[in-house]
Formats: sequence, C-alpha cells, structure tokens
Amino acid sequence: MDGVKGLGRAIFAAALLMIGSVLNIIYGIAAIGNSNFFAHDQKYVFSDLKTWGWITLILGIGEGIAAASLLSGGGFGRWFGMIFAGLTSIAALMSIPAQPLWSIAVFALSIYVIHGLSLYNPDEETGGSGAY
Repeated sequence: MDGVKGLGRAIFAAALLMIGSVLNIIYGIAAIGNSNFFAHDQKYVFSDLKTWGWITLILGIGEGIAAASLLSGGGFGRWFGMIFAGLTSIAALMSIPAQPLWSIAVFALSIYVIHGLSLYNPDEETGGSGAY
C-alpha cells in the first residue's frame, strides 16, 4: 500500500468530505427548520431557504457516503466523491449572494477534493519513489 499513487491526498480528501458532510447536514437541517442562524431576506437561486436546506442536506448525505466508502477502501467512493464534490462546488457558487466568503472557501476546498481524488489510483503502483 506504500506505493499507491495519491493515497495521502485521497485520505485527506476523504477527511474533507467527512467534515463537509457533517457541516452540510447540520446547515441543511437548520435551513429546513428556518433557524435564525440564516439571513431570511437573501435571494437564493432556487426558491427559498427551505429548498436550499434540502439541497444542502442531500449533498451532505452524499458526501458522507463517499467519505465512508473512501475510508473503507472502496473504489466506488472515488468517483462518488468527485461527483458530490463537483455538485457541492456548484452549490457553493450558487450561494455566493447569501454568504460570499464562505462560498468561495467551500468552492476551493471542493476543487481540491476533486484534484486529490483524481490523482488517487489504487490499481497503479509507483516504483517506490514516494507519494505524488
């Protein structure tokens, strides 16, 4: 397992997906419940705060499944993680009017997750020259 290309980045991407999953699930539940944490007078791309709450909750659950699959060594998690990181980055860009700095940070971390998972290739072994 020492020679697997991009293993360290894949583990870090799985950790970021896990953290993002927990945050998205918490934010999704809070938005669905119309919590006072969110600004209610903001413009959202899709409908209202409750709709964004459901979108965020679904993205959080998908990220959690991807992180669990990655940490258990499943190849399914690599592609599933890239898909959900891509969807999360799109959702982050769509929520820029409501939370500009947070959205740009989430977008950047989602792009890093996609990059880290795209480098991970468990089928290919390097010649022991170290991690990529």
